[in-house]
Amino acid sequence: QVQLVESGGRLVQAGGSLRLSCAASGRDFDSYAMGWFRQTPGKEREFVSTINWRGTSADYADSVKGRFTISRDNDKNMLYLQMNNLKPDDTAVYYCAACHANCEDLPNYRNSGRGTQVTVAS
Repeated sequence: QVQLVESGGRLVQAGGSLRLSCAASGRDFDSYAMGWFRQTPGKEREFVSTINWRGTSADYADSVKGRFTISRDNDKNMLYLQMNNLKPDDTAVYYCAACHANCEDLPNYRNSGRGTQVTVAS
């Protein structure tokens, strides 16, 4: 199982941009599908985006489609989330997560890091 550490979150004004990073350690990063999820206090984890192991296919939540872009660099064991035109509703702790099998089911994406806080001020 890969270990994941997120970074890049901070306070930003609405309309601004951020790039989140997720560093993975452990074996066979390129055998995992990867994803970004977010969570606010008192709410369930929310799907943001996923990407397949090769980086050739991605899915997005409707709320971020056209604004966020997920990418990965398997040579560097890194996952990214480019977030543009940020909105106050994007405020959350963002987690990266890895999936090794049955990745059509989002609960199979497991996060192991502490997440990174994104706060969007209006």
